[in-house]
Amino acid sequence: MKTSLTASTPDHLLRQAEQLGSLLTRLRKARQIRQSDAAIRAGVSRNTAYRIERGEPGIALGQVLRYLDAIAPGATLTDLLNERDPALTQWHARNEGQRVRGLTKAELEELNF
Repeated sequence: MKTSLTASTPDHLLRQAEQLGSLLTRLRKARQIRQSDAAIRAGVSRNTAYRIERGEPGIALGQVLRYLDAIAPGATLTDLLNERDPALTQWHARNEGQRVRGLTKAELEELNF
């Protein structure tokens, strides 16, 4: 019988997973990267990217780390948790309700992915 990881995971761990997903979402939006683009760069499906950002507890740590690296190359999990990325500082000043647009070729080349 298949069991739900969410049902068997303690509440405090679910909150931590959701916080991690929220931080990844904010970082991605702050860097103006679409979820589908981040998923491709990380080598995961768009559905997995969605699940990572929701903070589902069943996602493998390696997938989360690849997703982070796809959004912010060279960033560590510690950097993310401490919100050290300069894009996040600017993000807090902007309206969170805005949609993320795709980057232009010049902007992509500047980021050097």
